[in-house]
Amino acid sequence: MGIEDNRQPVAPANEWHWEEQDTIVAAYRRVLDVAPDRIFLDIGGAQYSYAQFDRLATRFAHALAALGVTQGATVATILDNNIDAMTSWFAINKLGAISVPLNTALRGEFLRHQIDDAQASIVICERDYLDRIVALEDGLSTTRLVLCRDLRDAPPVSRLQIAPLDDHRGEDETPIAFEPRPDDIACIIYTSGTTGPSKGSIQPYNYFCNLARARLNANPATADDITFTPLPLFHNNAIATGVTATVISGGRIVIAPRFSVSNFWPEIERSGATIVSLVGSMATMLADAADNDAARRCHGQVHTVRGVPFSDPVKQAWRDRFGSLHVGSNDYGMTEAAVVTSLPGGAFAASGSSGKRYRDFDVRIVDDNDREVPPNTPGEVVVRPNKPNIMFQGYWRRPEATAAAMRNQWFHTGDLGKFDDDGFFYFVDRKKDYLKRRGENISSFEMEVAIKAHPAIQEIAVHAVPSGMGDDDVKVTAVLKPDMVLSEEQLCVWMLDRVPYYAVPRFIEFRAMLPKNPQDKVLKYVLREEGCTPATWDIESSTITVSKR
Repeated sequence: MGIEDNRQPVAPANEWHWEEQDTIVAAYRRVLDVAPDRIFLDIGGAQYSYAQFDRLATRFAHALAALGVTQGATVATILDNNIDAMTSWFAINKLGAISVPLNTALRGEFLRHQIDDAQASIVICERDYLDRIVALEDGLSTTRLVLCRDLRDAPPVSRLQIAPLDDHRGEDETPIAFEPRPDDIACIIYTSGTTGPSKGSIQPYNYFCNLARARLNANPATADDITFTPLPLFHNNAIATGVTATVISGGRIVIAPRFSVSNFWPEIERSGATIVSLVGSMATMLADAADNDAARRCHGQVHTVRGVPFSDPVKQAWRDRFGSLHVGSNDYGMTEAAVVTSLPGGAFAASGSSGKRYRDFDVRIVDDNDREVPPNTPGEVVVRPNKPNIMFQGYWRRPEATAAAMRNQWFHTGDLGKFDDDGFFYFVDRKKDYLKRRGENISSFEMEVAIKAHPAIQEIAVHAVPSGMGDDDVKVTAVLKPDMVLSEEQLCVWMLDRVPYYAVPRFIEFRAMLPKNPQDKVLKYVLREEGCTPATWDIESSTITVSKR
């Protein structure tokens, strides 16, 4: 039995419409009113009904209010996947305060910048991360209180007030009177910051509900479904397409502490999960993993596997090995606007595409002068909403950056893409990573996909270095898999038959690791600035001849 009909009414393309404005608080209450004893959450093996979890969140909301948290106040969390991460998010939402979930890998200036930029007076954290915060105390201008989870010993000496979270879980179960509106700010999600300080994307309540409904349109679910995710609760994926989609459909969510190949199928078997939410690399590792008894017993149990990007071979492996019917999500989006291209469940998707224009967004491909380009022509992806409260509301405390991104009243994604004659969308590259060499455009993204097929390559970055001739030369910076032996010249020869002649790299360098930010994204601007190093191999010093063909 479902809580509501998730099918979306058809509206004319590119026409403003007002539908399904919602909040997670209202959606949760709808389930609570009809099925309070239904299991909502399974986390770490502990289960909570909709009513039980609501009481936990209400108690903590009252406790936060007693500490001075009011509507519009920011509360930062640095929490692993556990019950307190879930309770904190819902409690903050109930108060109309603003949740700022931070990546648990952050430390040093990366962490200080986000806490201070968010102007969070209260931070909720794990004991393992407390010392990182205390080390930054002099640079935190607004933070006054840290609520620490599992604080069993004496806290470190600090100007910050540090208190055990256990002392502030609350006891008052009186319903919170405040009712957030769909356009109120629910959350600030910080962007990756690969070219500068990360920016806070301001996201209203309806953003998460709309993204959840888009996911349900592509991958339907009912109240009988159990969704499993190992994805971190500080990302949109777990918050929106995991938790919020589960609440809207009235089902159950199973949240794993972390991703584990060896424990994945035992957890699927234990929990009875019918839907899993992954990222592409996780799906690939599971598709390539050795057979195990739990996977065989669960054959056909998981009917839907959500996530991007999934290659065609990985999709087929999930169908053949695990009996899944719907594998991968053919869509494209970003933190500021998700999703803008998609396909309904079961629809045909052209190979390599990311669906078609989704009705909620007007999506165009433009040149550097914001002129729309014809089909099959790469250009920058620009978007604007076809209904309210489904995009970010700007960058937190960054009016100039917001205005720059919204040039000509279109959000400029910084991504390059194209539509084909049939309306299928294809991601081409990040605009700043696109290369032009001797008059030919080269997609670093497509090059990286091609080179990753080499069995010795673990990680790869394709980027530009100055050629001295007014354009770019191509450099490959790579990390080899452990115990693999490969020379730069051997890799270059391998590429000759696999990439266009004009894209064969002039430079190759193997390293022990690539420079990355805390979100594990490669900092290509660092590689571009470093250029060629003494360890860089140059094709012009070899006997390799690249023929035009």
